[in-house]
Amino acid sequence: MSDSHFRAADAVLSAKGRSFHWARRFLGERHAERATRLYMLCRYVDDIADEADSGPAALQALAKMKQDIGSGRSTDPIVADGIRLFAECGIEPGIFIELIDGVESDLGTVRIADTDALIHYCYQVAGTVGLMMCRILDAKEAAADAHAIDLGIAMQLTNICRDVVADATLDRRYLPATLVGELAPAAFLQPDTGTDAAVRSALSDLLQLADRYYQSGESGLAYLPVASRAGILLAARVYHAIGSTLRRNDFCFQSGRAVVGTGRKSLITLQTLAEFVLHRRYWQVPAAHDAALHEPLRRTSLRMTTLNARHVD
Repeated sequence: MSDSHFRAADAVLSAKGRSFHWARRFLGERHAERATRLYMLCRYVDDIADEADSGPAALQALAKMKQDIGSGRSTDPIVADGIRLFAECGIEPGIFIELIDGVESDLGTVRIADTDALIHYCYQVAGTVGLMMCRILDAKEAAADAHAIDLGIAMQLTNICRDVVADATLDRRYLPATLVGELAPAAFLQPDTGTDAAVRSALSDLLQLADRYYQSGESGLAYLPVASRAGILLAARVYHAIGSTLRRNDFCFQSGRAVVGTGRKSLITLQTLAEFVLHRRYWQVPAAHDAALHEPLRRTSLRMTTLNARHVD
């Protein structure tokens, strides 16, 4: 990878993934570089969906990317570097194609029906990233995969709770109808009293659900190489703090995007590193993964084209 390409990837991470950029410094140099490159590739996919002038053009671009990933060749420098990264780390191309499938669904009418459908979506766009990070961090145990999926799902649930208004401006409703009814996203922009209460209640429920996935994600950290564990734990804790901010603000989704400032990140960093050193759960693999967390994936008949069944236990 050229220095100029890495600098470009680092700039993307710094500008658009500040929580991950903060935690990256606690990874080893090789793993930090790989993670930065993966972030740039994943962000590139997101930006195609979110910033394209037309849905058909975005779908065409994503279809071309899937074709390139499948063939192992691309004239797009970002995709080409992603292909090299997959080869370096042993990342199955089908995992990334699953991510693209999830992003493609954002280009249609986004009205999530229920929590199972939401977890399915979170797997596609973020659980897949967890799987790829396992390869990037040289996690050797297959048992790590389920926990990595869960950490990705947890972070995506946090994103959805944080970005209700931003998503509504794109005519997307990720909050399940089973929690908020069949509301159009526009209802979240100028909510009446009933809508406001329904959304706040949904955010409370979804953040509690995210807590379960965060717990599972953290319990699998012992499968990672020692030098990578603190960095991933810190990324999880900083992201988890976004949900804590929403809770402290009584789930007021209209008051601006919940963020974790530098001062609070510094405090979280100190607390996390101290806990990492002292708590034995980060040094002992868990007895078993909580299979109930993947029931929604089985119920929605998630297509796992190139993935072994071990990933959804």
